[in-house]
Amino acid sequence: MATFALALDNSLEDRILLDLLEHGHTVITRSSTADELVLALGREAPDVVLVLADRLTLTSALLAACDELGVRLIALFASDSGRRHAATLGLYEVLDAAAGWSEIEALITAEVPAPVRVGEFSTASQLASTVIAVWGPAGAPGRTTLAINIAAEIASAGHTVALVDADTYSGSVAATLGLLDEAPGFAAACRLAGADALTQTELERIAQRYTSAHSAFWVLTGIGRPSRWPELSAERITRTVAALRQWVEYVVIDTGFSLESDEELSSDLFAPRRNAATLTALGAADHVVACGLGDPVGMARFLRSWVELADVITTSTLTVVMNRVRSSAVGLDPKGQILHTLRRFGGIEGVVVIPDDQLAVDAALLNGRPLQDSAPKSPVRASIRRLVMTEILPAAAPVRPKRWRIRPAKVQRAFS
Repeated sequence: MATFALALDNSLEDRILLDLLEHGHTVITRSSTADELVLALGREAPDVVLVLADRLTLTSALLAACDELGVRLIALFASDSGRRHAATLGLYEVLDAAAGWSEIEALITAEVPAPVRVGEFSTASQLASTVIAVWGPAGAPGRTTLAINIAAEIASAGHTVALVDADTYSGSVAATLGLLDEAPGFAAACRLAGADALTQTELERIAQRYTSAHSAFWVLTGIGRPSRWPELSAERITRTVAALRQWVEYVVIDTGFSLESDEELSSDLFAPRRNAATLTALGAADHVVACGLGDPVGMARFLRSWVELADVITTSTLTVVMNRVRSSAVGLDPKGQILHTLRRFGGIEGVVVIPDDQLAVDAALLNGRPLQDSAPKSPVRASIRRLVMTEILPAAAPVRPKRWRIRPAKVQRAFS
């Protein structure tokens, strides 16, 4: 059983305290502010600190003290402002204050690897940083939905992730996740990169944090008005991607649809290009996920753009994904039909097929959440998770089974 230190309001403390004692845990200290709790941590050695996610009981000083002493910190939020406050500090283990004891205890006993907190960067993450660009042709093939859920699944596996909206035509990451987009984070990052002022501190200031019980990742929102596309020049994006590689382990970029090289459309050879954001992101990516709609029109659009895409990503790893695959659009055996069509007309092998589950996708959009939070058992979520685990994340080393040895003395006592 665990020992606890608490910093909760009266009503929440009364409810939690009864559950703690009933399940055999021990409360060794109770405080009303984070400062009091930091002082108590110097005298006591609790296993878990349970606090309310507000500015009075959850501070960066408390977070640092728990990290230094190796104490687990869990915050309960009673409002959206509390959740955002915890996300700003980079706290991963956050739960709704209205959750039942079973959910709280599951979080306490879970052994899920948490992402690195704000300000902590390991040498391994800097050396092994991976950029993933998600692209698809015109016609809403599901680029944004795929990019968000790829980022969420990578984060839930214990990696630090930044999700970037680089679509200069119709950026929608912020709206899909229910985030504010008055100040586009990616455009701000590009402006700072152009002035050689994009630092870790600035990235933490301009990025927003998405946090849930399953995952937490950074979000650089896209431009709110398409007319702002000149701010996303090729040089700025190249510098921004380089800075993001030093910040997190995985960078997921939601790109635009157009692959036109629009130098021919302007008489000024040095003028900014609207498609530079997409082309630069695809060129800088280590892994490109190309998605299309699993219906006749969607496949036709994808195959028309396939040749242009191959010219842009000559050095990247490429995964082809077909979204919303359903028999009502392509007939019997929809997966087989799509695989055969892409193989015959595009020479494309190894296609990842994602089934249609519009109800689950609509629920995620309505709640402003990834599928793992709104519809965890959806076949769409299962397919995207399989894609991440098999195509994007490195294969885990096989675990060697433990060999148990019984000492002769113990055997003798057992049979005496």
